Amino acid sequence: MTASRQIIETDQAPGAIGPYSQAVRCGNTVYISGQIPIDPATQELVAGDIEARAEQAFTNLAAVATAAGGSLADVARVTIYMTDMGDYARINEVMARHFDEPYPARVAFGVAALPKDAGVEIDAIVVLD
Repeated sequence: MTASRQIIETDQAPGAIGPYSQAVRCGNTVYISGQIPIDPATQELVAGDIEARAEQAFTNLAAVATAAGGSLADVARVTIYMTDMGDYARINEVMARHFDEPYPARVAFGVAALPKDAGVEIDAIVVLD
């Protein structure tokens, strides 16, 4: 690992469930790994509907951004993966509660499956001053 690459870790978000880091900072850019709706206190998937799950995923994303020295206000791009594109509007509502305008760039995908049958996974790129 080079000096310009820093691994970001926090116990305020779920630990990695595979061979990856919660986030990696390269210069002023932070690449946050996909966050699924796991409660960091229990390491278990949260109960509830897709809104509750998206809420937890965004909360986890915010915790990692904070650990990197930023916040969701510093997010330049978000990628959302969902197993049911019918959830798109409900996930949009949750995202709008976590971000202020102007919103970050975003990509949204429908996928066949996600780890732990999560229903939603969200990653982000953060640019720090």
